[in-house]
Amino acid sequence: MESLQVHDHMNRRPVTFTSDMTVAQAVERLLETKQTGGPVIDSHSKVIGFLSEQDCLVQMIESSYYREQVAHVKDIMKTEVLAIKPYTSVIELAQRMTSEKPKVYPIVDDDGYLLGTINRSALLNAIDLQLRDGYKLRTS
Repeated sequence: MESLQVHDHMNRRPVTFTSDMTVAQAVERLLETKQTGGPVIDSHSKVIGFLSEQDCLVQMIESSYYREQVAHVKDIMKTEVLAIKPYTSVIELAQRMTSEKPKVYPIVDDDGYLLGTINRSALLNAIDLQLRDGYKLRTS
């Protein structure tokens, strides 16, 4: 099972944001795609941050309280991104996810360019498929 790698199970078309996008635009994008967060990329698709529903929710509460409307992604994004490489083991990442907070991890190449994302559901699915395949082999 250690041979399972995240690149085989990643979302190759994740929701992405730019740093100059307004938080309102980012929220619309999150709602449209039904994703819980995604990488913030520069004009060359290099990952420069991460934005989650939680980040947006905090900002929207503050905006409604103070009646301020124009906040940008760069103002609230996380700049320390827990990105992983495409050759990371599914099991290794699943173990990390049991103790680390992110529900979504950007997958980047060795130069930091976005390849996709992977979330907990995709990991569960990958492990489940592997377990089912192993069970089928044992019962055949």
